[in-house]
Amino acid sequence: MLSVWVTYSSTAALTPTTVALGNFDGLHLGHQQVVLPILNRAQMLAPMLIPPQESVRSSPDLDEGLGPMWELARPLSRTFHDDRLAISPPVAEVNYKGYKSDRLEPACATVVTFSPHPQEFFSGKPRKMLTPLREKIALLRSMGVEQLVLLPFNKELAALTPKQFVEQILVRQLEATRISVGLDFCFGRGRTGTAKDLAAIAATYGIDVTLVPLYTYAGERISSSAIRDALQNGNLQKANQLLGRPYSVGGVVIEGQKIGRTIGFPTANLQLPPEKFLPRFGVYAVRVTLEEETEEEASGAGKFKLRPKTINLTPKSFNPPILGVMNIGCRPTVEGVSPTVEVHLLDYSGDLYGKTLNVSLENFLRPEQKFPSLEALKAQIQSDCAFARKLLYSNPQGD
Repeated sequence: MLSVWVTYSSTAALTPTTVALGNFDGLHLGHQQVVLPILNRAQMLAPMLIPPQESVRSSPDLDEGLGPMWELARPLSRTFHDDRLAISPPVAEVNYKGYKSDRLEPACATVVTFSPHPQEFFSGKPRKMLTPLREKIALLRSMGVEQLVLLPFNKELAALTPKQFVEQILVRQLEATRISVGLDFCFGRGRTGTAKDLAAIAATYGIDVTLVPLYTYAGERISSSAIRDALQNGNLQKANQLLGRPYSVGGVVIEGQKIGRTIGFPTANLQLPPEKFLPRFGVYAVRVTLEEETEEEASGAGKFKLRPKTINLTPKSFNPPILGVMNIGCRPTVEGVSPTVEVHLLDYSGDLYGKTLNVSLENFLRPEQKFPSLEALKAQIQSDCAFARKLLYSNPQGD
């Protein structure tokens, strides 16, 4: 299985490259269409989340100057790994020169994004992410991406003109042979450069540029903002549809107050990345995978250090999913104050302290509520577990 080379410096990148450029928070269905054209299909690890040709239809322009939107006429698979999907060529992959490009290039399939997110840089406020770094890397690896370049978004980068950005970053440092961006991509000083400007500048260096049309799902544009809104409102089904997979959280199991075990429902308390975006507080039916350490990690090698320049991150192995119930919230029944994430695993017993769990959110069961007693809480948890078990067993593949 491939590993992913991660670097915070474009001068340390593996070159030459094919580049997918954007913010990619969430790596939703629209983002996946931007990544697809730069992949070496011979190295893909799994079927891609792309619609077969008959499932895509154009719709009228929704944003002036951005070209056609595209409607996903039926739901796609909700996970990257789905045996029912076949690897398909890109749909409507329009090269800037006006022809379809299907050539394979001996270049490193590279996603280029920014750290911190530009909105965080300009606002000065921390931004919660749908996909923190490790999660993003794992998803990109599943798609067949070989390298992630995290450009430090600072005053110097923000001051580059569109032409300087293309020449200095994409041409000289990354040696890009092909670039893919969404039609709504803006870049350069004051966001003055458009996707079409990028294509025009790159064309002077003989670089092919794929301008990926915008996508909608059920009539709504697929975006990270739409996914955040859906998660905040408890509309998990919509969020998962826009993502193309279940929304997930992951973290190390730490010690909690151990109240759950006193009422017969022991929970694993997860320490999430501080930048992880939390959905609506409440109870969820979930599937949980236990992440196994690689040999490198077990020996202490390969771990993240503070702001590393380069990281070669190897794939992890996972155990089969375990069904469970997760609570996100402040636990008002026991006078909790700070938000916690707790998971009760159905039909499982074992020591999980120090282990890393990855939790896929399948169904939103109910909002958080305060109960008059622990006995009342216990009765509700019993009901939650029974309901979750029914939902998860009725849909064993998470479809």
